[in-house]
Amino acid sequence: MTEDQNIIPINIEDEMRGAYIDYSMSVIVSRALPDVRDGLKPVHRRVLYGMYELGVAYNKPYKKSARIVGEVLGKYHPHGDSSVYDTMVRMAQEWSLRYPLVDGQGNFGSLDGDSAAAMRYTEARLKRIADELLADIHKETVDFQPNFDDSLQEPVVLPGRLPNLLVNGSSGIAVGMATNMPPHNLTEVVDGIVAYIDNREITIAELMQHITAPDFPTGGTIYGTQGVRSAFETGRGRVVIRANATFETTKDGRERIVFTDIPYMVNKATMIEKIAQMINEKRIEGITGLRDESDRDGLRVVFDLRRDAIPNVVLNNLYKYSALQSSFGVNNVALVKGRPVTLNLKDQIRYFVDHRHEVVVRRTRYELREAEKRAHILEGLLIALDHLDEVIALIRESRDPETARNGLIDRFGLTEIQARAILDMRLQRLTGLERDKIQNEYQEVKAQIDYLNSILNDEGLRMNIIKEELSELKERYGDARRTQIVHASDEITMEDMIPDEDMVITISHNGYMKRTPLTEYRTQGRGGVGSRATGTKTDDFTEHLFVASNHNYLLIFTELGKVFWLKVYEIPEGSKTAQGRAIQNLINIEREDNIRAVINVKNLNDDDYINNNYLIMCTEQGTIKKTSLEAYSRPRQAGIIAITINPGDRLLNVQLTDGNSEIVIAKRSGRAVRFHEEQVRPMGRTAAGVRGINLEGEDDVVIGMVCFADQSKGQLLVVSEKGYGKRSPIDEYRITNRGTKGVKTLNTTEKTGALVAIKNVNEEDELMIINRSGILIRMAVSDVRVIGRATQGVRLIRLADNDQISSVEKIEKEPSDETDIGPDAEVEPDTNGSEAPNDN
Repeated sequence: MTEDQNIIPINIEDEMRGAYIDYSMSVIVSRALPDVRDGLKPVHRRVLYGMYELGVAYNKPYKKSARIVGEVLGKYHPHGDSSVYDTMVRMAQEWSLRYPLVDGQGNFGSLDGDSAAAMRYTEARLKRIADELLADIHKETVDFQPNFDDSLQEPVVLPGRLPNLLVNGSSGIAVGMATNMPPHNLTEVVDGIVAYIDNREITIAELMQHITAPDFPTGGTIYGTQGVRSAFETGRGRVVIRANATFETTKDGRERIVFTDIPYMVNKATMIEKIAQMINEKRIEGITGLRDESDRDGLRVVFDLRRDAIPNVVLNNLYKYSALQSSFGVNNVALVKGRPVTLNLKDQIRYFVDHRHEVVVRRTRYELREAEKRAHILEGLLIALDHLDEVIALIRESRDPETARNGLIDRFGLTEIQARAILDMRLQRLTGLERDKIQNEYQEVKAQIDYLNSILNDEGLRMNIIKEELSELKERYGDARRTQIVHASDEITMEDMIPDEDMVITISHNGYMKRTPLTEYRTQGRGGVGSRATGTKTDDFTEHLFVASNHNYLLIFTELGKVFWLKVYEIPEGSKTAQGRAIQNLINIEREDNIRAVINVKNLNDDDYINNNYLIMCTEQGTIKKTSLEAYSRPRQAGIIAITINPGDRLLNVQLTDGNSEIVIAKRSGRAVRFHEEQVRPMGRTAAGVRGINLEGEDDVVIGMVCFADQSKGQLLVVSEKGYGKRSPIDEYRITNRGTKGVKTLNTTEKTGALVAIKNVNEEDELMIINRSGILIRMAVSDVRVIGRATQGVRLIRLADNDQISSVEKIEKEPSDETDIGPDAEVEPDTNGSEAPNDN
C-alpha cells in the first residue's frame, strides 16, 4: 500500500444497509410506482414527452420506433433500449390499456403473448388522447427538472387533463411493496369526479353510483361486487373476472360453448394449452373438441361438447379449473408527494382534482402574464398612432435605431418594450383599418385580463373550468362499458337482507343477550304508565344497555385475553320482556373463560375511525395496554388474541377511547392512580402491555378501571367489601404518572374492609350490589353521599355477620315508554363500550 492512498475502514453492515435503502427508494420513486397526479411511471412520462418533443402528434406522420426510442434514450432515460420500447409497445396495445396512448403501426404483439416486431420494423405516433396528458405543458403548468446529464429539462409530472391513473390503471413491483391498479371507464370516472367536485363530503358508496366497477379492455364479466367494494373503500380487494360465454347448437344438434373474450392479463394461447391438457387428463370432462377461431374481427374460442354433456356443468368446470375465471388483486399504491400511499377511490379522485386545480391556477397566471405583456405593447402602439406625425418625424430625424428608441421613450413616456414594438411595426399598420384592428385587439386583451383575474380570485370558477374540461373529455373519448357486472349468488349475505335499523342491546349480569327494535320503546304516548322492560331470573338484572344499528360490530373480550366479533343482527331479537340467549351460545368461547367487556363500534372499514380510536385494556395485576382499533378490524369467527395474559393474571376491563381520555385504576388496598392515556404508547395486538399501577403485597389486585372522556363531569364511586362507599369528584384525584402506587381513594380499615368496586357514575344511574351470600340489592346512585377522597365513606347497606360485598355493577338506564327515543330523537351509540358481566 502506497503512502498517498487514503483507505477509510467502514462497517460492511452499515454500508450494505445504506446502499440497499438507496436502491429501494430509487426503485420505489423512480421506476416501479406511478405518480398519483398523472398516473405515469418515469419511463412512461419520458416516452410521451419525448414523442411530444419529437413532433409525432396524432395528426403528424408516423416515425420509426427506433427513432423514438433513440430520442428518449439519448435525452431522458439512460437505461436499456428494451425498457423504452417495451413501454411504448404496451401503451399501444388495446388489450393492455383501456385507453391506449400510443398509435402503433406494424406488429405490436397479440393476446397470445407474441412479442412485438423489432423497433426497426414498427412505427408509432401519439394517440389524440395522449395530447390531453401533455396539454399546456409549456405554459409553466408543471415543474421541470434537469435530465440525467443536466443538458436538458424534463417534466416532473405531466399536466394530465386525463385522469389516467383511474382510466388506465398501473402495475409494478417495487422493493417491499407492489401496485396493481385496475382500469376504469372514462365516462364513469368523469361523472364520479364531477360529483366529487360538487360535493366534497361525498361518500365512497355515493361515488360507486357513478363509478360502478373496473372496466377492463378485454371485456369479461366481474363476478360479484364485494371485492370491488372493498377495493374502492380500502384500496385493496380481489375482483373476480369471468370470460363471457354463449351456447350454440350445431347443425347436427350438438352443443358447444363459445367464449368471445377472456379475463384481463390472461395469455390466450397459454390458457388454451392448459385447458387442452386438463381435457386430455380427464380433469375436465364432456368436451370433444377445442378450437381458437379468433381473427381480426374479434376473439372466439370454441368448445365442442359430447351429446350427453350438460353445458352449464362443463362451463362451471371451465371457470373453476382454468384461467377463464381469474382474479385481479387490487392494490392501489401510488406516489403521493414522493411517498408510496395506499389509496381508496375517493383519495385517487381528490389528488387528481387537487393536481388539476394547481395546473389551472398556474396556466391562468401564465396566460395573465402574457396577456398583460401584449396589452402593454398595444398601449404603446395606440400612443404612437395617436401621435403618428410626431413619431414619424422623430424617427426620420434620428441617426440610428438606438437614438430613435430613446427619443420615443423620452418624448411619449414609453417603456423600452413599447418603443421597440413601435420601431418594429410595419408601415401597413398605419392604415385606418389596421388601427381599428389594434384597438379591437386591445379591448379583447383587456377583457381577457379581467376574465383571467376573475379565475384567480374565484375557486368555484376554477372548479367549473375543471368540470368543463372533463366534460369535453367525456364527449370526445367516452364510450360504453366493456366489462359487465353480475352479483355472485354466494355474495348475497344475511346482512344484505336485514335493514340497518337502530336496536336496543341488553346484556344481563348472568350473560343473557338480546336485541329489541328501538321503535318498540315508543308504543305508548308521553305520560303513559310505562311497562315491564325485561323479564329476567330473580338473581339476574340488566347490566349493560346501549343503542346500536343492525350492521354494527360488537367486540367481545374475555378474561383470558381473547376477542370475538359479533354483528348486532346476529344477536337473537326479543321483546322488551324476553330474557334473551346466553352469550356462550353465540360465540366460540372456551368453557373456562368468561366475558369481561363488550365494545360497540360502528364500522370496521372506516380507516379514519379505526386509526383514530383506541382500546384501553387493564388486567388484575395492574398491567395496562393501549392498541389502535385498527388491529381488531379484521373479524375472525374463532376469535383472536387481544392481549397476552401473564400466568396468574386475567383481563379485567376494556374501554374504547379517542386518545384524549384520562384513566383511573384502583386496587384492593384502597389506592387509585389517575393519568392521561398519552402516557401509554400504542402497541401491537398481542403485546402484554406496561405497568399501569404498582401493587402492594401479594394479596393486592386491581379491582377496576374507568376512563373519563369529559373530566369536568366525572364522579368516582368506590365501594368496600363491608358495605361502605362514597362518591368523589374526579378533580380530587391529582394526575400522576402511570406505574405509581397511587393516592388514597378510600381509607380502608378493618371496619370497611378492602376496596371491591370503582365506577364512574352520575345522578341518574342505579347500582346492583351483589353479596357473597347471593343476595342482590338495588339502590340509586343519588343515595350515595358525595364526600372527600381520603375518607372511609359511609355505610351503604347493612350486611349479615360473615357476609361481604362481592361486586358492584352499574345498571344502565333502559329507555321507557315515556322517553322520546324514537326516530325523531337524537341517539348516540355507546362509543365508550361497556363492561361485560362480572362472574365473581
